[in-house]
Amino acid sequence: MRTFFAALLVSALAVLSATAAEPKKPNVLIVLADDGGWGDYSFNGNTNLSTPNVDSVAAAGAILDRFFVCPVCSPTRAEFLTGRYHLRGGVHGVSLGEERLNLDEKTIADSFKAAGYATGAFGKWHNGMQYPYHPRGRGFEEYYGFCSGHWGDYFDAPLEHNGVLVQSKGFLEDDLTDHAMAFMEQNKDRPFFCYVPFNTPHYPLQVPDRFFDKFASFDLKMHARDPKLESVAVTRAILAMTENIDWNLGRLLAQLDKLHLAENTIVIFFSDNGPQSWRWNGEMKGKKASTDEGGVRAPFVIRWPGHIPAGSRIPQIAGAIDLLPTLTDLAGVPVVSTKPLDGVSLKPLLLQTAKDWPERMIFSEWVGKTSLRTQQYRLDTADALFDMVADPQQDHDVAKEHPEEAARLSKAMADLRKELLPPKGFKDDRAFTVGYPEFPITQLPARDGVPHGGIQRSARAPNCSYFTHWLSPEDSMTWDIDVATAGKYEAVIYYAVSAADVGSTLELSFEGNKLQGQVTQVNDAPLHGMEHDRAPREQESLVRDWKPMTLGEIELKKGRGLLTLRAPQIPGKSVMDFRLMFLTLKQ
Repeated sequence: MRTFFAALLVSALAVLSATAAEPKKPNVLIVLADDGGWGDYSFNGNTNLSTPNVDSVAAAGAILDRFFVCPVCSPTRAEFLTGRYHLRGGVHGVSLGEERLNLDEKTIADSFKAAGYATGAFGKWHNGMQYPYHPRGRGFEEYYGFCSGHWGDYFDAPLEHNGVLVQSKGFLEDDLTDHAMAFMEQNKDRPFFCYVPFNTPHYPLQVPDRFFDKFASFDLKMHARDPKLESVAVTRAILAMTENIDWNLGRLLAQLDKLHLAENTIVIFFSDNGPQSWRWNGEMKGKKASTDEGGVRAPFVIRWPGHIPAGSRIPQIAGAIDLLPTLTDLAGVPVVSTKPLDGVSLKPLLLQTAKDWPERMIFSEWVGKTSLRTQQYRLDTADALFDMVADPQQDHDVAKEHPEEAARLSKAMADLRKELLPPKGFKDDRAFTVGYPEFPITQLPARDGVPHGGIQRSARAPNCSYFTHWLSPEDSMTWDIDVATAGKYEAVIYYAVSAADVGSTLELSFEGNKLQGQVTQVNDAPLHGMEHDRAPREQESLVRDWKPMTLGEIELKKGRGLLTLRAPQIPGKSVMDFRLMFLTLKQ
């Protein structure tokens, strides 16, 4: 018996020794700015503002000096998530379902979750709202934020927490940071992957007074490449919003210090595209939505104490496609995707172990316009060639001086266009997914619906829009849906209606089954959001405080069809303003 217990003790001690010898995998914290340009940070030379926390990450780690993303939001997010060009994953727009990442793609969160990490995302998702496009279907165990491309008001905003509507508190970026900090504390004893995609400094330009007051009458020291194109009011607001981002990054870094996790956490800060307005950006050509240098070059800093040498500046070109292979490689996490990656691991560059580095090209695309970047050159969408070392402003076409290089890159770009771009006349035919038992709540916002008759959107950009001008029984709105599970679904709509117009009968129908209900309660909530704007908004809708109404239960058959909402009886002049419908599978 003594021999048995002795052997058991030896075995237990061996296990404990092996466990103690095996270091904890590094945590990962990624903070993403929305529409923050390369030139919006003091570490890149902007003296209009101060970003000490972003600067501190750069000083304690590395700057990727030539880091390239996409010209707009959702494609960059898709490339970060998959390590693949966004067109491969079906992301070719920013709304109306075109921003969704194909369901056969595996994400960076899938890889870290499979390796035992706690995974959480806090902020603007912008790669699909309905499960399994939703973050909870893409490897994130915890999600708090909004799935659209932009929001109409950043104060006390309606968000979702794992599919359930909630109300944020105070300024949105501060609230998102609070939740990310809580997630890190809850998971301090296990490795975590924390993704914080902020929604600023995207329009509408809103920020708390204590950040804006500094810039309210600020005399800009640095201006856009063409100062005549710059709005000083817009730039002032964006400077204030950027300092708020920096302050919240500082809070996240302080939380790592408080939890004694800073030494074993990889921290990354970058942005998703070029600046959305004309402002100082290092004299580069182009801004958001452009495939020129100023539209796709982004700030990027990374630190990992004891691993990435402090104060490094890495000149080799890199991009959002490289983040999945790089982070999995640094953390020792297997990649679960079986699809070929377009990105490469930057670990040898970051750890300064690379003996040489092969020549590469990075492809950029937006609405059919393309460019191709090598270490020295950029070929633009019109086949003009620019020497980005000698001419970083992209002023002089040198294709005639370097015909062989121009021909080489022109062929490479033509090949990539043929491989990646959808065919002419392409239409996204994916339906909106409904009815998964593991995530029974489905949001169907006005953004994803199609108005018919006289119904109009509240704004040109669909993302945070609502339907209005609903006046006739012939008017309707439809959603092309694919029901995964047949059964009964509770339908709840979010609406606004005046006292004079209350009383309309609503009819919801799908494949022969119908549900009717009557609007009996007034919700005459005024439009708001404009009171927080620091400069005129562009195409973002104003918002209202929407009231929920349970329409009842409807039987939905499995399969694809049109879900239709109409009003057969309208006692007043208008039916309602419509924002959102929830369909919940009753189990």
